[in-house]
Amino acid sequence: FVSSFRPVDAVNNTGWWTAFVPPFNVSLDNYVSVLTRNQIGRNFINSALITVPATLIALTLAAITGYVFARWKFRGREILFLGILILLSVPLQMTLVPVLQMFSAWGIVGTFPAVWIAHVGYAMPFTIYLLRNFFAGIPNELFESASVDGASDLAAFIRIGIPLAAPALAAVAVFEFMFVWNDLLVALIYLGGSPDVAPLTMAVTNMVNSRGEGWQVLTAAAFILMLVPLIVFFALQRHFVRGLTAGAIK
Repeated sequence: FVSSFRPVDAVNNTGWWTAFVPPFNVSLDNYVSVLTRNQIGRNFINSALITVPATLIALTLAAITGYVFARWKFRGREILFLGILILLSVPLQMTLVPVLQMFSAWGIVGTFPAVWIAHVGYAMPFTIYLLRNFFAGIPNELFESASVDGASDLAAFIRIGIPLAAPALAAVAVFEFMFVWNDLLVALIYLGGSPDVAPLTMAVTNMVNSRGEGWQVLTAAAFILMLVPLIVFFALQRHFVRGLTAGAIK
């Protein structure tokens, strides 16, 4: 952050701590260079178009599935949930080639739906596990009372489950948002290198590998990349911690 406000001569010849002593050699030139000489604005929009839908879809599917595993009684429930737990141990890299072949057959490689589907699939095991445990900790009496009053399963889920699971939902949202926003590998594999769909992470990588920009410009671009997840995390930090520790003492 400090280096992003320092000119190239200062970065090359002095330590970052000298920015805090006179003559306070700081400047906005690095940010001006990043925002004007590169397609950062377009890349920022692409990152938002990737992250927001992927997070919302993953959150919706995980909430529904976690509620079903926690509240519904059906044959094979334990085996299915065990399978989801086993998927937590599968490295993401093992799926890249088969999933890419599947997306190629569907004709969606290089499009946002491809990376949405990939991120949602990768998020499901952990998010379902987290939300299932949270829904299982809600007293059964609440749902039984709703059923006696004539509420359907969907109504009980929306009016009781969702409000009470707000901390866990916030934790899942923060976790998934930060993972998708900071992702490079999944976007690189399923989107390719097209600048029309490239997120911020790919733009910063291209600056490092091909443009040969100075360190001070890279720090400015990196801080722009970090800014949004920092805001999201600190805004929802209290809910994030409550959601991750829910049920820890049971």
